Amino acid sequence: MSPEMQLHSAAPDLLIVRLIASGAIATGLAILGWWIICSLASEDLEQKNEWRFDINRVNELRRLDQVFRTFQPAIQLFARINRNMFAESLPSIAREINAAGLPRFWLPEEYLGKLQFFAAVLTPVYLWFFVSSFGEIGIALAFMGFIATAWILRLHLRNRALYRVVLIKRRLPFLLDLMTLLMEAGSTFLHALRQGVQEFEGHPVAFEFGRVLADMQMGKTRTDAFQAMQSRLADDEISSIISSIIQGEQLGSPLAQVFRIQSDVLRIKRTQRGEKIAAEAGVNMLLPGILIMLSTVLIILGPFLINAVGFLN
Repeated sequence: MSPEMQLHSAAPDLLIVRLIASGAIATGLAILGWWIICSLASEDLEQKNEWRFDINRVNELRRLDQVFRTFQPAIQLFARINRNMFAESLPSIAREINAAGLPRFWLPEEYLGKLQFFAAVLTPVYLWFFVSSFGEIGIALAFMGFIATAWILRLHLRNRALYRVVLIKRRLPFLLDLMTLLMEAGSTFLHALRQGVQEFEGHPVAFEFGRVLADMQMGKTRTDAFQAMQSRLADDEISSIISSIIQGEQLGSPLAQVFRIQSDVLRIKRTQRGEKIAAEAGVNMLLPGILIMLSTVLIILGPFLINAVGFLN
């Protein structure tokens, strides 16, 4: 078969695939418009036979997150799938949601469903682009684009959680120092904690210790409140500090002394991390330095080499 005949025979198949992609985009836009209209007209969910707390949780989440309010049916559809397919990953996602400072009303499968919904919205665009560029194989490439987008958004959540934990560890020694000074001056632990939260208001460290304070005011013991913070952040350094505080509480040690020791430990660890990074900098700069030196030599000797080659010819 000649190339012209092959091109004419493949053209109808390519046209059908493009029509399918166009239909998928049109259907997605129609469903998107319908959901937006329904969500703007809807109010809070009614409490029927469902669990009362879950209905309240969903209503609070609908108030806080407009994307969830608008596309709740689609996100919860993905959530039902995630409960079975990604059951092993949900605990780690829940820890990352807490460490990132996101609203506590999110269930891990629902937040993962939100990320997957964003990837699904972009999939028709991937389908159109890849099918137009590569033909039928573009369907597989569009599916790979969906997976890659969901993975990148999931990685963004992890990086956001890690960055927030770093911010907490940077400011934590100063909060502990402030509480130490207040308690040594005669303040109670609750008053010192309340004053520290007010002093660092707006910072993630104030938010986390504010939750500890709120838990204790609602009836939790000091140990339970700090253990809840320990499970939320899931960081080794912060966990060791909280364990020391809990141990000091159980043994009856003065908390002001425990706070002073832990703030010094945090500063020492921070200094050690800085020294480690500085020691690794020389090794990391070795290859770029060699490349820069080589390019400099070529720039200097290049004209002489060109003239020498021209003279020999």
